[in-house]
Amino acid sequence: MKKEIGIIGDFHNSKTQLAIANSIEHSNNKLGFSTKYRWIETTTLDDKNYDNELKNLNGIWSASGSPFKSMIGSLNAIKYARENMIPHIGTCGGYQHSIIEYARNVLGFNNANHAEYSDDTKDLFVDKMTCSLVGTRGIVSIQANTLAKEIYCKNEIEVDYYCSYGLSDDYKDIVLKGDMLASGFDINNSVRMIELLNHPFFIITAFVPQIDSTLDNPNPLVTEFVKKVNKN
Repeated sequence: MKKEIGIIGDFHNSKTQLAIANSIEHSNNKLGFSTKYRWIETTTLDDKNYDNELKNLNGIWSASGSPFKSMIGSLNAIKYARENMIPHIGTCGGYQHSIIEYARNVLGFNNANHAEYSDDTKDLFVDKMTCSLVGTRGIVSIQANTLAKEIYCKNEIEVDYYCSYGLSDDYKDIVLKGDMLASGFDINNSVRMIELLNHPFFIITAFVPQIDSTLDNPNPLVTEFVKKVNKN
């Protein structure tokens, strides 16, 4: 049976969203797999039976494209992947919402906020960046002894950004003191990649790795994700 990835988000034909399917196909070609994928709207996951939509998936990709129609729907998918040990990748908006999910459901900040959805500054775990990174390219330093280092086999990578929101400096130490490990930093020492310990594969990035994937040179992070999906 073919393995299947659920891409969680509200599809609106953007460059970063279109690149997700392409990057999966690039990795399929490299690995000799035929992994399926389908978009799942966030509004279909915002009630108590959301797991019915997710239970047959072998991997979850929390996509870019926020704000989502249902923030709760996106958080439910991330929670499901985290708790059920489903391979998960979160990029841009998926990175931001993974931080919120962890803050709410693991750290106990029930009202953890995202500045894109609320003007309330209390427990603002995801805040607007001082400078928008939309359309920029930058260097990310990969930390030793991390899964990211095993995947990229490099100390630095060059990445593409399409986001304006990230982990708030006010809550960085709180988020990173448990099982969340910062595995990539930019030149300003801002967190740009995080992985979850004690999980088969749970990596989130402020950048969009799918953008630089090609058929001849599939993105290493996406390829490792697809590999883990096919083992699940």
